Amino acid sequence: MAASMSDDDIIRKRLLIDGDGIGDDKRISTLMKTFMKWCNAPGSDEDSATYQRMLAQLAQCEHAMEKTQLIHGMNTHEINNYEQLYTDIEQSIEDAHTKIGDCKQELQHAKRVRKNRQEYDALAKVIQQHPDRQQTMRRLEELQKELKTLKDSREGLEAKMEMRQKQFHVLVTSIHELQAMLEDEKDEDEEEQMETGSST
Repeated sequence: MAASMSDDDIIRKRLLIDGDGIGDDKRISTLMKTFMKWCNAPGSDEDSATYQRMLAQLAQCEHAMEKTQLIHGMNTHEINNYEQLYTDIEQSIEDAHTKIGDCKQELQHAKRVRKNRQEYDALAKVIQQHPDRQQTMRRLEELQKELKTLKDSREGLEAKMEMRQKQFHVLVTSIHELQAMLEDEKDEDEEEQMETGSST
């Protein structure tokens, strides 16, 4: 009985130590050997140490199988999680590329808007430096009035000059006539003097 307890202690210790599925083939092979030994041993019964050892080995194999199934299930679950994570990452990368493309388009649009705004501001400054339509029309009317005034003044001056020319022509004609009259009178006086001298 002490040997049986010793074998049980050894089996329990191995169950605690070997928990990662290492040596499963060896356990099954050992279980088969123990089973064959128990079957071939004379007077084998359920109270023998071989039978108890066989039960312990069977429990160890079942424990290893359950643990392997649990690990397999966990690995499958992890694989599914990794696949889902991979899908999520791919989707995130695709979304990031889409957002980057949208941001690039928005940036180009913002650049165009900024360029147009700068051009509009420059044009507005140029326009502000020039008078508006109403001021231009008022200035044009003023210039037309000034032009009409100058034209009227020129016509008035031309009329005055024409009148002065006529007056000057009359004056010159009068001077010539006066000179002719004076010359005639002078000639007459000379003739009279000559006649007076002859008669004396």
